[in-house]
Amino acid sequence: MNVIYPGSFDPVTNGHIDIIKRCAKKFDKVTVAVLNNNSKNGFLPIEKRLELLKETTKHINNVEIDSFSGLLIDYAKMKDINIIVKGLRAVSDFENEMKMALANNKLYPELETLFMVSNTRYSYLSSSLVRELSVFGGDVSCLVPKAVEEALIKKFQGGL
Repeated sequence: MNVIYPGSFDPVTNGHIDIIKRCAKKFDKVTVAVLNNNSKNGFLPIEKRLELLKETTKHINNVEIDSFSGLLIDYAKMKDINIIVKGLRAVSDFENEMKMALANNKLYPELETLFMVSNTRYSYLSSSLVRELSVFGGDVSCLVPKAVEEALIKKFQGGL
């Protein structure tokens, strides 16, 4: 069974990596799909997010890193995958994710969304928290993989 784990991953956090590892143990293949939203300027360029995801998941054999634009349902159809995995950190995540899951299922009835509850170690962690800490020079070493930490340091030294 193959699944899609979609998101912006801007930047990828240890919480994301935890969900990816847990999915990789449960499913035959996990496609980590990075949304390329052309109407938004990302914190990190899409190419860098893909590179960092590839680097931080290279040791997991059944993980594929990809990107998509447009609707997730169209991407799922193209990949012939009918299961989406979404991570939930808190009850507040559930309402929005539930609405999206119902809308996706309405438009593509074969598509199911599975919710994976975040490990309690990461329930507070978000990409937006990492971005904010990074902007102000905070230590994110315990929040992101080493490659991501290095990329963030480089970004704020003007090299990314």
